[in-house]
Amino acid sequence: MPQKVHDIHPHIISDDDSRYPRSPIGGMQSDWSKEHHVTVEDMVAAMDEAGVASSALVQAATCYGYNNSYVADAVSRYPDRFTGVGTMDVLAPDAVDVMKGWMKRGITGLRLYTGGSKLEFDFSWLDDPRSYPVWNYAGETGTPICIQGRAPAFPILVELAKRFPGTRIILDHLARMDTTDGPPYANAAPLFALAAHPNIYLKVTPRSFDLASSGKASPETFFPRLVSEFGANRIAFGSNYPASSGTLKQIVERARENFQSLTAEDQNWILGGTAEVLYPKLA
Repeated sequence: MPQKVHDIHPHIISDDDSRYPRSPIGGMQSDWSKEHHVTVEDMVAAMDEAGVASSALVQAATCYGYNNSYVADAVSRYPDRFTGVGTMDVLAPDAVDVMKGWMKRGITGLRLYTGGSKLEFDFSWLDDPRSYPVWNYAGETGTPICIQGRAPAFPILVELAKRFPGTRIILDHLARMDTTDGPPYANAAPLFALAAHPNIYLKVTPRSFDLASSGKASPETFFPRLVSEFGANRIAFGSNYPASSGTLKQIVERARENFQSLTAEDQNWILGGTAEVLYPKLA
């Protein structure tokens, strides 16, 4: 029986600005969150159409900043369809207490937002010792931490992976690694090298599909190489819907097309099995 499809990177935006006020990280709201109002109700309908069993809703930090209330309320309303991935200030003195509070409201993962959209990338704070209590607590509770990273952040990720071996780290969008050189993908060697650290996982999204079709790259050569390095059980699908173009159904169909050259077992891991390891509530 095929593995259920789970999505570990969709976003929701409320149409009630008074109840859920905008407070984007960096002070400037992302264009996509202004233009695409996919409410929790819309998301459930989109998931039903796309055949997505459940999702890990990722806080829209470029809209709501550190206030994860809409994600938490969505999890509360649809506990059989969602879990939540929150964003918070991990350098704050009370960060662990804040984390515990969100976890009580259904947040089972964290995302460290280092830049993108309207915010310049800054990786310098990722390994700040003030964040270590959160990293420790994440390991103790099985809470994965997603990172919006790029290649310059890889040395920091490696050090964090070594310092906190019990904490799963999920690298968003394959760090947008350059694949334009094509097979054997020498330009992506820094990404492949991360596979040596068993607690580092990868999230493939529509941005990853763009990379796999750029320059001399192709899905038929890139994804088998990626799986050969990491193993499909450390790679998970995320739609980035609605920040990426297309309906959720179209994005899922695109994912299936990109993974056609993989074995059925590997496809099942990426489309759902790995998600159940990272976020057991989805299972």
